[in-house]
Amino acid sequence: YRPGPMANIPVYCDCKHKRAEPSYIHPKVKSVLEETFGVIVYQEQVMQIAQILSGYSLGEADLLRRAMGKKIKAEMDALRPRFVTGCVERDIPQGDADSIFDLLAKFADYGFNKSHAAAYALVAYQTAWMKANYPTEFLAASMHYDTTNTEKLVEFRRDAQRIGIPVEAPSVMRSGESFDVENGAIIYALSAIKGVGSEAARQIAELRSEAPFKSLGDFAARIPPRALNKRTIETLASAGAFDALEPNRARIVAGSDLIMAVANETERARLDGQAGLFGGEDEGVDLRLPNAATWTAMERLQREFAAIGFFLSGHPLDDYAPTLARMRIATQAEFIKAVRGGQTFGRLAATVIDRQERRTRTGTRMGIVILSDQSGQFEVVIFSERLAQFRDLLEPGKVVLITVSASLENEDARLIVQAVEDLDQAVARGLKGLRVFLRDPEPLANLQARLTRKGEGDIYVVVITGAEEVEVKLPGRYDVSPAMVGALKSVPGVMAVQPV
Repeated sequence: YRPGPMANIPVYCDCKHKRAEPSYIHPKVKSVLEETFGVIVYQEQVMQIAQILSGYSLGEADLLRRAMGKKIKAEMDALRPRFVTGCVERDIPQGDADSIFDLLAKFADYGFNKSHAAAYALVAYQTAWMKANYPTEFLAASMHYDTTNTEKLVEFRRDAQRIGIPVEAPSVMRSGESFDVENGAIIYALSAIKGVGSEAARQIAELRSEAPFKSLGDFAARIPPRALNKRTIETLASAGAFDALEPNRARIVAGSDLIMAVANETERARLDGQAGLFGGEDEGVDLRLPNAATWTAMERLQREFAAIGFFLSGHPLDDYAPTLARMRIATQAEFIKAVRGGQTFGRLAATVIDRQERRTRTGTRMGIVILSDQSGQFEVVIFSERLAQFRDLLEPGKVVLITVSASLENEDARLIVQAVEDLDQAVARGLKGLRVFLRDPEPLANLQARLTRKGEGDIYVVVITGAEEVEVKLPGRYDVSPAMVGALKSVPGVMAVQPV
């Protein structure tokens, strides 16, 4: 499937299945190309053709192969007369000899030797069979192999999504050191969380195998403090690994010092023979975490991204989905399909992951921006004038609406930024307000803390108690963007948030 030979895959298949007749570049080399149905596949075939048609020795033929493979133009130009002369001496017209030389150069440029190609083919067949018959296990094993390679993990997770295999968030109650399979889902490995490492993951899994963790206090009392530190606790919490024990990740991060203090004290007590210092073995430790406001959906995902390297449990654009659908904003994957169909301009919503700047040959600055939407990560280019204009909007973590021009380069779409807009501002123009539904008045204080008056929308609070329903319009004007919808949904006691 390398460029060059891959163009002949349909020809190869048609000839193999007798839908077409093989075509050989010259009758003299039919014996060399017969097994590959007239298609030059192997480097050895290039060498054999040079021997037969031009009288090369094996040593000369290998030099020809090497020069062609390395695309050394000076050497190629020097070798052409020798090849053509040898062909003419063997009754091959000069024009045909020149064409054959060019054809050999095209295939030698990307070809494998036969032993290499055969080994690749066997491995490709074996892995294709495994993926076709055991896709969940195959992808879990592939993720394990690339545990430290975030880019590959993103690719495998996207592939799992495409074929309907869930990839479940890491959990101290289920995950081990390696990626695993359970009930048709891939369980994310603890060791793949940034900064956790194999040793901490192994210790957590071994302790859980002895007895499941009953609470966060039980975890703190049992985990050896040398296996992890305050930073590890915070990263595990950000990744969602403690959700089964404490769903409010903010409280765990706020109480990470306390967790480590309990771990250290219980370890010291064990060494001193005072195992019951914090209570009986069955009860564990009564760990009183500090109160902390639940993270908004956006903050939760941003912290998850920092811990895992990609958005696993959701995406920052999830809250925007209905609005983006109304605005007819395509995903990057949908847009690329349209580009291959001839579209050259489009608008995309995305989260900024990274931005790098460099100087062009002319001395101006350009930027390469890594973005993410629900269909995956992608790259756009922005040139100097627009980079200066939109630089502040292209900071990591920002959620933006970009207008891009697109062109195809070797089947890959090249996206160039023409304009950038804050996504919240873009979609808020189409929203008049929000209606927030509560079961009782208790969440009102937390709700008020989340609201921001930097906006032009109305907020209606609907309290439903039994058969009664009371609706109140809050005084003032508020931010009613999809980000605010996510923030309000995260307030405990909020039943639903609907655009008006």
